[in-house]
Amino acid sequence: MPRRFLVFCRSFVAAISGTILTAPMALAEKVGNVDVDWLGNDIVLEAFNDPEVQGVTCHVAYFERGIIDRLQNGNWFEDPSNSSIACRQTGPIVIGDIDRSDEGENVFSERRSIIWKSLGVKRIFDEKNQTLIYIAHAREVQNGSAKMSISTVPVFRPQMAVSSSR
Repeated sequence: MPRRFLVFCRSFVAAISGTILTAPMALAEKVGNVDVDWLGNDIVLEAFNDPEVQGVTCHVAYFERGIIDRLQNGNWFEDPSNSSIACRQTGPIVIGDIDRSDEGENVFSERRSIIWKSLGVKRIFDEKNQTLIYIAHAREVQNGSAKMSISTVPVFRPQMAVSSSR
């Protein structure tokens, strides 16, 4: 193998490892499983709390191929990129030190293949409209996917009621 290729591979792995180790990511908990056919294919439902915003819980649904499907169709180590997300306020919202740029920040990631594909959830804060936006999407090393799903959580600040005495 050419030396440049090996250097690129080492740099790529180091960059990916550094990103994974330094980014605060939420841990998901499996909360549901829907059998969709006799081949063992399932829709898996997971819940995770935003690590930097208290009071927000997201639920992600994704397709997981069963062993019979893998045996019949090959492509052993990969699941489809399809996913769906719903995020809701589940307590008082307290926004921590979040990235407020239009790029937002990654809050959840889960592998959908051994190397090439993962399901990611990114949070973007729409400051003008006081809304947290969560977007679930597939991340692929090559040939990015247009499959995505979004959910929004408004950040309401309670107004003090003014009472008038008559």
